[in-house]
Order: sequence, then structure tokens, then C-alpha cells
Amino acid sequence: MKDITIHITDRNGKTHEVLAPTDMNMNLMEVIRSFELAEEGTIGVCGGMAMCASCQCYVESDHALPEMSYDEDLMLAEAFHVEANSRLGCQLFITEALEGLKVTLAPAEG
Repeated sequence: MKDITIHITDRNGKTHEVLAPTDMNMNLMEVIRSFELAEEGTIGVCGGMAMCASCQCYVESDHALPEMSYDEDLMLAEAFHVEANSRLGCQLFITEALEGLKVTLAPAEG
């Protein structure tokens, strides 16, 4: 297992290149929180249970992602700022297949 590079554009439009570990069972939302790329209290509000959409992001790269779960699909159906490439960061687990992933954080709700 190794670290992978992920490109994350924050809510202010700044792109960050981060190294994310593939051996810790982390998801994208946890990586964003650990690098403090979103204001505290505005991401991962539900703790990664696909119940709040605070970690919604737009996938900008052409990666083959795991199929969206029923819960994720249901949450995005009720969320604000949803686009065709929206996913919940808490549902995207860091694996070597995500090397080079490019995402942009959706605007904070409100």
C-alpha cells in the first residue's frame, strides 16, 4: 500500500495537492478534514454516515468510482448544489485506484 495524490479544490477556489494514505481505510471526507481544507463544522457534520451532504464534492477527473449506494443517492436527491458529477466524500474510500483524483468541494449549504 502507498500514499496517493489527490487534487482538491476548496470552497475558495484554491487547489491543494495532498497525499492520502491507502492503508488506513480513510474516506475522502476524512482526508479533507485532516488537511483542514474546509472550515471546521462545515464538512462531515454527520460523521460520514451519508446523512447530511456536507461533504458533497464534484468529481472533475475521469476515475471509475464505486457505484453510488442507495443511501448516497437518496441524500444527494435532497441536497443543494447537486450536479451530475456530485458524490459524497464520505462514501469514496481512499484506494490506489483513486491516484490523481480531482475533486471540487460543493458550496456549503445555507
